[in-house]
Amino acid sequence: MARDIYAYRPVAVESVLRDGRVQIRPVPGQAFSPELLVQCSRRLCDTSIHPLGTRFLLSAKLTDRLGGTPYLYAWHGDAEQVLSAAEAKRFLAEFKRGRI
Repeated sequence: MARDIYAYRPVAVESVLRDGRVQIRPVPGQAFSPELLVQCSRRLCDTSIHPLGTRFLLSAKLTDRLGGTPYLYAWHGDAEQVLSAAEAKRFLAEFKRGRI
C-alpha cells in the first residue's frame, strides 16, 4: 500500500534522554506536544552517529495503533535531514508565521 503523502507534514524533532533511553520528541513551538512519542528510524537515536540533542526534520503523521495512545510516525526509510540551530529556528519561525 502506498503512503498517503497528504497525511504527512514536516516536523522538527530532537533526540533527548527520557527514562534512561535516547528518544525522539517534537521540538517545542509546533502543533505537536513535546510529550508525544515519535516512531522513526533507530539511526536517529544512535549517539555514535548523532550526539544527544541533535535536531532533525522529519516527514511525519499523527497516528494511533488501534485506538491506543497517539504518536508521530515517520517512515524509517526516509533520508535523515539534520537541522542546525539556525535552520531549526527558521523552521519554527515559518511555522508560527503560517498559523492564524
